Amino acid sequence: MFNPKLHAWLERYFYQPGYFEIVISTLLLPFSLIYYCLVWVKFKLAKPVKFSIPIISVGNLILGGSGKTPLTKAIFNEFSNKYKIFIILRGYKRESKGMQIVALNGVIKCDVATSGDEAMEYAISLKNANVIVSNDRKIAIDKAISLGANLVILDDGFGKADIYKLNILLHPAKEPRLNFTIPSGVYRYPKSFYNLADITLKSSDIIKENSIIKPTDKMVLVSGIANPSRLSFIYDRCVGYEHFGDHHKFSKFECESILKKYNADSLLVTQKDYVKIKDFGLKLSILELKTTILPNLIDKIDMFIKSYQISDRIYSNSQKGDLC
Repeated sequence: MFNPKLHAWLERYFYQPGYFEIVISTLLLPFSLIYYCLVWVKFKLAKPVKFSIPIISVGNLILGGSGKTPLTKAIFNEFSNKYKIFIILRGYKRESKGMQIVALNGVIKCDVATSGDEAMEYAISLKNANVIVSNDRKIAIDKAISLGANLVILDDGFGKADIYKLNILLHPAKEPRLNFTIPSGVYRYPKSFYNLADITLKSSDIIKENSIIKPTDKMVLVSGIANPSRLSFIYDRCVGYEHFGDHHKFSKFECESILKKYNADSLLVTQKDYVKIKDFGLKLSILELKTTILPNLIDKIDMFIKSYQISDRIYSNSQKGDLC
């Protein structure tokens, strides 16, 4: 259950700590050190497996959102006219187990309970989307290859150190004040791990544009995302707002009650929340975030893909030569 007071305190603890929060963070440092060591050993001992097709990972180092989904969409849209791309992700808080094909060539293969909200957002919002959810990314990559993929994007794949990939890491829009790993800070991977990335991006490296689909005069903002304070820029266009925990499972009664409480014409929701609410038969306004990647990033990704293809051909030819 989402607790507004607890969430506000955690925001302060991670990003604007006072004396009390700093004391707690200091007391928790031994646990952070243990966590740090475990993560460091995991990366140090990992032996990356190189697949027959290039893999791109879009990730971040902190808890919560940093814009991975919009960036993944932008990369998909930029390169989908050249490659058959599969997006692979864990499918956090889905009600299914194992590997699930969410979308294939734009055809949706399951419901949002099976896929999870983020995977269904990709499936619905991207043209000719190919989406797989799986806790085991290697199995999912093999499946994607068998279905004709020649490029894979891993959503939140940085931690999969046993997979050879192009690592893109996003800096958060608001940098944490304390640079510790959890629980003393908000970093789930040490901040020094930015040095392990092939590409790091800050907010200034990405062009973001917000728009509202089907706006009304009296919209009430409803969200179930990480760091809902990111939506504060839209508050003045709404008659009110209600925030719930990340990946919250909404009910029709809950949404109807919010509309009645604020006497609103429509619910203003993110695309991530839209996929869970769209079948309730309620009037919805959708907050759409479009991300445009700059030519410099496009060139770096394109170079990785082409160099990967060249090295793979060289390897294949050398193998054939060994058989002669």
